[in-house]
Amino acid sequence: MFLFDYIVNLSIFSLLVSTPLVIRSFINLRPLKHPRIWSGLYAGVVSIVLVLLAVKQQGYVYDIRYSPVILTFAYLGPVAGLITGLFALSIRLVSSGNWFPAIAGWTFIMVVFTILHAYFSRRQLPLFKRSLALSGAYIVLYMCTVFTFGIMVSEPLFHLQYVCFVILGVLLGGLLIESHERLRRTIVERDEMELSLNESEYQYRLIAENTSDLIVVMDPDHSIRYLSPSHAFVLGYTNLAQDRAELDRIISEEDTAVFDQTVRKILEQKASQSMEIRFRHQDGRLIPFDSLCKPVEGRKGRIEHIVIISRDISERKKAEEFLLQSEKLSVVGELAAGVAHEIRNPLTTIKGFLQLYKLENPSIKYGDLLQDELDRIELITSELLSMAKPQAALYTLANVKDVIEQTLEFLTPQALLSNIEFNREYQGEYFPVMCVKNQLKQVFLNLFKNAIESMPNGGKIRIGLQTDTNGECLITIQDQGCGIPEEHLHRLGQPFYSLKEKGTGLGLMISHKIIKQYHGRIAYHSKVSEGTRIEIRLPIHG
Repeated sequence: MFLFDYIVNLSIFSLLVSTPLVIRSFINLRPLKHPRIWSGLYAGVVSIVLVLLAVKQQGYVYDIRYSPVILTFAYLGPVAGLITGLFALSIRLVSSGNWFPAIAGWTFIMVVFTILHAYFSRRQLPLFKRSLALSGAYIVLYMCTVFTFGIMVSEPLFHLQYVCFVILGVLLGGLLIESHERLRRTIVERDEMELSLNESEYQYRLIAENTSDLIVVMDPDHSIRYLSPSHAFVLGYTNLAQDRAELDRIISEEDTAVFDQTVRKILEQKASQSMEIRFRHQDGRLIPFDSLCKPVEGRKGRIEHIVIISRDISERKKAEEFLLQSEKLSVVGELAAGVAHEIRNPLTTIKGFLQLYKLENPSIKYGDLLQDELDRIELITSELLSMAKPQAALYTLANVKDVIEQTLEFLTPQALLSNIEFNREYQGEYFPVMCVKNQLKQVFLNLFKNAIESMPNGGKIRIGLQTDTNGECLITIQDQGCGIPEEHLHRLGQPFYSLKEKGTGLGLMISHKIIKQYHGRIAYHSKVSEGTRIEIRLPIHG
């Protein structure tokens, strides 16, 4: 009969231990403010149920109420253990007599359990091993109580059966708790891993979907696994299908062979390769890209995927072109220096003999005119020499309006012959700029001459002068000439580039250089058959 009663007790105890664990697994409840106290109260209720189902023998009550007490001390500490113990002692005293040995044994057990818990905490003993150690201590304390108070000393089998079932209850409850905790930790680790994977996936997706680089994942058979969304806003294609035909459509026909050869090298050498190819924009223009192709190896060293990351190198190409232009400019400077030097030597001789001739023949006709023209030739050769090496120019404060007026006065005869009218639109009288006056005059001379030559049938040139919203001096020159095609505007100012039949492009190149020296900017707006508008911005002094 005892065996059946104990099995019933163990079954109910297992059910009561499992119930909160199962509820916790399926229902995500808010954490309690004082979980140890509430757990101790629940364990106390469990001990009450176990006492109510107790086995009675010779006036003594035997049950497994100390199983929840041991487990509570082991897993939750002395506070929860004492609460459970108080419940267990209270129901024991209410349900039967023999109070003194019950109270004395309970007190002894609580003190020893509290001391052992402090020791186990310092040693950081695992919780399940704590429950086993406390079970061993309970057996010793129980036997001491039996022999001290002489409780059924002649029935050792009964005591052995009681102790075994208490320990069995501890083992069963501990295994249930440990299995649940392992399962919970496994679920938590899985959830954390899924969260980490989701975060990593989000970060990689964030990078892939917002980078300006083109990312392609391709299989060895050239089938496409992934095309980054950057293809849409870099190349203008809104919906690219993930197949090789789409990739062939955006790769330049001239570069398809290079692409296939690079992929072949990757499969043969199993090493990263780089290539420079051009992709076709939706509007038809070709954009150069620097592509890095990396193989992704799978099982047995086989290449399963090829990742291609392509970066737009249009700006780098422009920088290389600018470097070539700078090299050309350096060559032009050296050539100009040589030519100017060769011109100045005979020019000095001509000027000297002209002065001697004027002294001997004061009445010579056009002598002053010849002298002025020789001075002009000397000035031009000096400008050519300035291209070869920078010189310490003497900057002075000049009024831009006065410089423009002097230039227009010089060009008035040519303008009258070409039926050109200058319309001045000045919004002010004084526009001070730190500059070399002759250099700034050379800029206006080049631009006005180009405007005049663009109108062989005559017309009007509007000249604007004002202070813009940024406090800079804005000079505008608007002609009614033939205009310049839009695709040629970005090349204006390059050496040897000119739209005129006999032009060299050096005039605008020198003008650009001078404006840049003054920390200014020059811009062109033009339409064919409508004319050209030039905007020059210079910082106003003070």
